[in-house]
Amino acid sequence: MAINNPYKSYQNNSVTTASPGELTLMLYNGCIKFIHQAKQALEDKNYHEKNINIQKAQSIVQELMVTLNMDYEIANNMMSLYDYMKRRLIEANIKNDGAILLEVEELATEFRDTWKQVIQINRQQKYGQTERV
Repeated sequence: MAINNPYKSYQNNSVTTASPGELTLMLYNGCIKFIHQAKQALEDKNYHEKNINIQKAQSIVQELMVTLNMDYEIANNMMSLYDYMKRRLIEANIKNDGAILLEVEELATEFRDTWKQVIQINRQQKYGQTERV
């Protein structure tokens, strides 16, 4: 008999019940988390873990690229920025460059923070409430 992991169940429920906007927020948070872990692994000279975490961040950036709605002009700008982030992550991985990781982390954090504001404004307009994300 398998033992259920309550945290894993909560995590699965969070993803399956999240709105598209909340899923995008989760992607940004995951990207930031993996870049942070890659920076730590680089500092620890654990190049295997650095590589794994950078590849996870790259996969998330790729997912952000795939989910863009290209019907909007802003999507073209975001596509260029995501492509830049992806190329910089590859460069950081090849060169073991923590400064590049920091640059991409800052971009992802800025996008995440802006996205949080968009969700909050959208909720306020839709429901007239000030809910925190």
